[in-house]
Amino acid sequence: MRQFALQGAAVILVLSLAWPYFGWRAEAMPWLETSLAIGGVALLLATLSRQPWWWRLIHAGFMPLVWATQRLAIDPGWFLLAFLLLLLVYRGALSGQVPLYLSNRQTVAALADLLAERGPCRFIDLGAGLGSTAVPLADALPEHHFTGYENAPLTWLAGRLLGLGRPNLDWRWDDLWQARLGDYDVVYAFLSPAPMARLWDKVQAEMKPGSLFVSNSFPVPGATPERIIDVDCVPARPLYCYRR
Repeated sequence: MRQFALQGAAVILVLSLAWPYFGWRAEAMPWLETSLAIGGVALLLATLSRQPWWWRLIHAGFMPLVWATQRLAIDPGWFLLAFLLLLLVYRGALSGQVPLYLSNRQTVAALADLLAERGPCRFIDLGAGLGSTAVPLADALPEHHFTGYENAPLTWLAGRLLGLGRPNLDWRWDDLWQARLGDYDVVYAFLSPAPMARLWDKVQAEMKPGSLFVSNSFPVPGATPERIIDVDCVPARPLYCYRR
């Protein structure tokens, strides 16, 4: 809502000046120049409010791209198709503020070392995406059992196909909040800061003593991890480990 408000403020500011000026001169509104002006004001507001660099780019380019899209006269059906495809991939971002994050090879290697220390166990990946964590771990540690929970249909399907032929991998299309964490020895999550407090409540209520909860990049607010594994990658992706 903050981003919508910022972009809206830029639109209102520019149009409140442009409309009276061109109306008084009885001239048509130059929409290209107007959209560029809105993008410039939005960039300024985003900079003044100390938005991350990617939000500044989004604000600067949003209205010029709207103008360019309007000029292309694209059939509305294509926008509907794009929306449906995005929903199939990023359903978690819409329903639970959990975007699609893919674990890198360095993180998978660090997790493999951690699991090897524990010996054969049952591992669950909450929000498993395309299987970038569970699939290579299942290959590297055949004596362990892995389960992936993913609720976005298209990413679940991709992960299901990528995970075929692995008897130690169970791939489920379901909401992570429906997972029974007490059935697992290690619970792994690469989500976002938004659900961490709620997830920690679920971890405390369900996970059995001696089990391990591992959060990639996002610590549990108000809880002290037993161990932090610094993964050698850029950007930094520390693993926060909490023992029950």
